[in-house]
Formats: sequence, C-alpha cells, structure tokens
Amino acid sequence: MTNAVTGLAASTHRISVVIPVYQGERTLPEVVAELTNLSGLQRSPVGHQFVIAEVLLVFDHGPDGSAQVIRDLAERYEIVRGVWLSRNFGQHPATLAGMASAGGDWVVTMDEDGQHNPSAIGNMLDTAMDRQSTLVYALPSNKPPHGFLRNAASKGAKKVVATLLSSNEAPNYQSFRLVTGEVARSVAAYAGNAVYLDVALGWIASNVATCPVALREEGDRASGYRLRTLLSHFWRMVISSGTRGLRLVSLIGAIFAFLGVCLAVYLLIAYVTGHGAGQQGWTSTMIVILISTGAILFSLGIIAEYVGVNVNMAMGKPAYLIVSDPAVGPLGKVSPDATPLIPGTSSTSRGNQLDA
Repeated sequence: MTNAVTGLAASTHRISVVIPVYQGERTLPEVVAELTNLSGLQRSPVGHQFVIAEVLLVFDHGPDGSAQVIRDLAERYEIVRGVWLSRNFGQHPATLAGMASAGGDWVVTMDEDGQHNPSAIGNMLDTAMDRQSTLVYALPSNKPPHGFLRNAASKGAKKVVATLLSSNEAPNYQSFRLVTGEVARSVAAYAGNAVYLDVALGWIASNVATCPVALREEGDRASGYRLRTLLSHFWRMVISSGTRGLRLVSLIGAIFAFLGVCLAVYLLIAYVTGHGAGQQGWTSTMIVILISTGAILFSLGIIAEYVGVNVNMAMGKPAYLIVSDPAVGPLGKVSPDATPLIPGTSSTSRGNQLDA
C-alpha cells in the first residue's frame, strides 16, 4: 500500500528535521547537505523505512549572515524551508516554532553546529520502535566536545534537577531528539513562555528512551552559549520542573525553624544554669540574623520566579511568533533610488536635506 500523495509506502516513516538557527552561517550548509542525502528512501539498521521529508530552519535572529544562508538553502533544496521568527526568542522557543510547523510522522531536533550526525537518526528510530517510545534522546557515547567546566556544570545541573526537583530523567536531556509528530505539535501548542522544552515534553511523552550516539566536534564557529545563558537555561529548567522548588522553600523554612527552637532551648538552659552569664552574644546574634535573612531572601527569590512565570503567562506573553521572511515582506521593499536615513534623523528632515 502506498501513499497517493508522496508515493511512499504506508510503512515508511516521514521525518521532519527542526534546526534552530542562531549562528549557522558557516556550519549550516554542510549539515543540510548531509540531511538532504537522506531525502530518498532509507533503511535503518533494523530495517525500518524512513525519509527526511522536510528540513525546517528556524531563524532566531543571530548576529551573522544565517538569514541569507537559509534563503539560499531553501532555493537549492526542495525539502528545505525557512521558519522566520519576529525577533530573537532563544533556542527552545525556536525549536517549538519549528515543531509547530512540522508535518512529519516524527520530528528530529538537532543543532546547527554539526556535532549531531544525521546518520544516527535511523538508530534513534529503531530505538523508538523497539521500545515503543514517543520520545528518544541521543545519549552521548563519547565525551561531549565542550570544555571541562561546561561539561561538569551541565552534568551537575541536570543531576540537581533530577534529584531535587523533577521525577523526569533530566540527565538524559539533549537537543538531539526524536519525538512523534503528534507529541511535538501538541507541545508546541500548549507550552507557555519560559517553559523548559524537555520538561514540557516529559509531561506527555510516554516511555522515554535513549539511544547511544557519538557526538562530533562542533563546526568552525564560536559557541552561542555564555555563562549567563547557561545559568538562564538551568533556572528555567528548575522553575519548569513543577512545584518542588516551592516545597524546597518550605523545607528550608522548617530546617531554620527547627534550628531556631534548638538555639532558644540552648540559651534558656544556659540562662537557667548560669553558664551564659557574662556572654555578650553579639557574634552569635549576628550569625543567626545573617543566616536567617539569607534563607528568607533565597526563599522569596524562588517564589518570585514562580510568580514571574505565571504573570508572563497570564499576560499572554508568547513563547514565539512566526512571521514571513523579512526579505519578501514590507521591510524588503526597498526602491532602487531610495536614500538611506541618516541615524538620528526623521524622514521629514531627510526630505528637507534633499530639498536644500
């Protein structure tokens, strides 16, 4: 039995590949070329038939010439399509935008830097079919191609979230994923602003699995991640992981309340027995005040983050907004004889300058 529209067998898996693009000017052409080589009928190592039906390049307004590269690739390859965001939203919102635009049976998300090998998609599909999983993460079989500090911080952060805040398999989170199209499009529809993508996937994906994949070296470009960005990702993962952060606040309060009671009992006994006579107590008082104040401020900070997330969602702040390619919209309609505005001047003043 074949699909009348595509000519593919009904058992063939149609895969959409979503790539958020921020600094892909140098690396994207090679990545896309590898993917287009899989646009014909392929067989996984186990024998499942699949094709890369579409490659969605989500432009996230990076600082390089990625926009023009996306246009060139879309013109060169039939299966490549650009998805244009109204501004820079970040990697996870850009990925969600690509998921919302995907039409395949499966959606693969991968990075633009070339460290994710498209040839591993067949293995991930085999894992999904064997385990009947709607979500498969690539599990690096080699050391990630990053610095020691970044690898250690990433591993530690995921373990903290897995142990303290989430019941999901946080250490398995990777940007190289295979997820069913239904789950991907559903997550893109309901995931709110500031929700960590993998946490949102874990809410509805069944029987999450991992597949060993060897990571390659990143392409010839500087990483788009800085310490501030990585900390932001970690905090978003914490806040999105549920209400256990608020339970942690309660636990901190209970611990300090217990310590306060113990200290009060000690001081009372010392006073009754006379052992505390003559002691100034200034140092211990300051220690208690500082520790207690720090605990209170820490707790209020966590609560404030939860309140902030809910305020953004209540105000309707979107996770992303898809627009048309700026080059074919109103911003692209530039007359050949138009004179660029001088920064700091208005169109009226420019007209006066021309008249003069």
